[in-house]
Amino acid sequence: MGQYDVFGTDTIGRAAAQCRTQVPSVPRQGRSGQFANTATEAMSIGKPSEPATIGSGLVIPSPPSMPADACGSGEETASAFDDVAERYRPCGRRAYHYVKAKLNRDPVCRDMVVLAGEKQFGDVIDVGCGRGQLGIALLEASLARSVLGLDCQIMHLEQARAAASGLAYRAETTDLSLVQSMPQSDTVLLIDVLYQLDTLTQHGLLQAAAQSARERIIIRTLDPERGLRSALTLGIERLLRWISPHAGAHVNALPVTQLSSVLRARGFTVVATPCWRGTPFSNVLLIARRILSAEHRSRMLVDGGLPAVH
Repeated sequence: MGQYDVFGTDTIGRAAAQCRTQVPSVPRQGRSGQFANTATEAMSIGKPSEPATIGSGLVIPSPPSMPADACGSGEETASAFDDVAERYRPCGRRAYHYVKAKLNRDPVCRDMVVLAGEKQFGDVIDVGCGRGQLGIALLEASLARSVLGLDCQIMHLEQARAAASGLAYRAETTDLSLVQSMPQSDTVLLIDVLYQLDTLTQHGLLQAAAQSARERIIIRTLDPERGLRSALTLGIERLLRWISPHAGAHVNALPVTQLSSVLRARGFTVVATPCWRGTPFSNVLLIARRILSAEHRSRMLVDGGLPAVH
């Protein structure tokens, strides 16, 4: 979920208009080590995206449709999200309206409910959890057993703890650039996190996630190989580094094939699917499911069977 402030549609619209005329081709370093507001902040829910291809030419499917037993109708899902947002009212108007807009407008929130509806996420680590609304939504819907949120924004974590009162939710202040290991979990979420880190740190975080996750890792990132979508998305992300108080130093979207190969080498199957419904952006989900048992994985590590990432 990343660490963000509220950016409305007017801000995104102005950024998009500027980027249509001039999209930077070289990443620009921001002014702060914090994560930036992302170009997906003001997304609206539209129809599922069409099938698309990643850079290698591999066809990847559209996001799955909402199963009937996952979270009910669209209206019921929106109502459930609104109930989660109500938990943030004591945190102030800004937090409340941010969470309500994020849950209802960002496609990734409904996509997570779909996936967790197919099989409960169990014990979850939400890396870059921000205000914690995604983890709290999963707990409220009984789609997760527990959630550990990791983030560097102290104020946002305080809001997450307050909003999660009565739920199996913990939040820890963490510098994601220094993470080398995580507790054992069933599911690790890396939503809008990796592309805001340098390449070496992304690899290290992926390795830590792979060691932690007993069942699955779910990543949302920017696909840099989708033509105009990518150019627009990357341009907006770089522009936001100059106007966001929490702008990160990096807009470093690695190819989807590179991220997938790291996870496959560590015993996961990986499916990539668009996560841009109703938006012009190049966001994709990587859904990695473990195929090796922990015992088999440990044996391969001892025998040197899993390649190191450089």
